[in-house]
Amino acid sequence: MSQKIDGNLQATAHLRSVALGTKPSAGTEPQARPVEAVDSLRLTGEATSLQAMQRELSTAPAIDAARVQAVRESLQNGTYTINPDAIASRMLELDQQLQG
Repeated sequence: MSQKIDGNLQATAHLRSVALGTKPSAGTEPQARPVEAVDSLRLTGEATSLQAMQRELSTAPAIDAARVQAVRESLQNGTYTINPDAIASRMLELDQQLQG
């Protein structure tokens, strides 16, 4: 049996609509019983510490306003000093950490 596909096909199957949240009833099937959940979750000490740290950080401000003001005043007064050795040292430490 062959059919020509030309976009004018007529549907021969009959579709039935089912309301959402309902199941088709079959008179001979037994009723399903709810299953009680038996899963459990236990966090390690490290996970608990991470959760506490996350809660603490979420309440802390993202910017230390007092530190920003102190640096701003130092820059305006001309008293802000840059330590190139400390900057270079920290950059090297970061590079070593990134290389693993």
